[in-house]
Amino acid sequence: MENKSESNNRSLKVILGIAVALLLGTIFYTFNLKNETDATTQQLTEEKTLVLKDLSNMAEQYDVAIGDNEVANEKLVEARERIQGLMDSLKVSDNNVKSLWRYKKKFLTLQDEMDNLLAENDSLKVENALLATVLDSTKTQLNERTIFNDSLLAQNTDLANIVENAAVLSTVGLKGFGVIVRTSGKLIETERARRADKLRVCYTVSKNKLVVDGDKEFFVQVLDPKDNVLGLNEQIQFEDQVLNYSLISKFNYESDNLDICEFVESIGDAGFEKGRYIINVFDQNNLVSTTQFSLK
Repeated sequence: MENKSESNNRSLKVILGIAVALLLGTIFYTFNLKNETDATTQQLTEEKTLVLKDLSNMAEQYDVAIGDNEVANEKLVEARERIQGLMDSLKVSDNNVKSLWRYKKKFLTLQDEMDNLLAENDSLKVENALLATVLDSTKTQLNERTIFNDSLLAQNTDLANIVENAAVLSTVGLKGFGVIVRTSGKLIETERARRADKLRVCYTVSKNKLVVDGDKEFFVQVLDPKDNVLGLNEQIQFEDQVLNYSLISKFNYESDNLDICEFVESIGDAGFEKGRYIINVFDQNNLVSTTQFSLK
């Protein structure tokens, strides 16, 4: 009987020893796992901070480039706004590898875009300086915006020549702005939201010898600062896609460049709000061109 009792005691001691070892192992594993998790979280936080710092530096470079021109390059302004949007999104994003990697990829894409835009901006400044030296006394009274827009029009014309072999219509020079409508019918451009009676959307349909002449139409979508669709705000179905549009821009295409301007009304009698407006032009459900402008 005593031998049996001693055997049971030894068994209990062995079991107890195993249980203690497992408990200590679990505590050790949990402690290491927590330390690894804390280290990973700290590393991701540090990397997130570095990406934000890189984006901030990139934004400062755009600010310098934009500040060099009294009339800011619209491409630089739009790129600067995209960087700010990415920074705002990154600040509230989750600290995980997948999320951080996605933002790093976007940063690298924006870095390449910035290099190209800044090089293009430097080239444009040189071209403008050379043009200014040969303009006569009348032409020298034109402001830098006219010169800049002429340069953009030349670039858009070159781009149109590249895609003219595609049997689709394209647009260049898309822009939007507020206008004051006088009783005489005269239009005065304004950047003040409270003074604007309507929004005016203008663009040029580029000639394309592969497109058959005849009646054509584009769907124009204008979004206010709250992403409301202005104008008609009607829907059209394209297979499994629905498009909300502000107006249908109809025109007769005759194998030549065609300048088109349309008007967009505000929602009800509330007028227009301050902020950024987005204009999208669609050929059926295909986005042809897009741009942005702001009202103060």
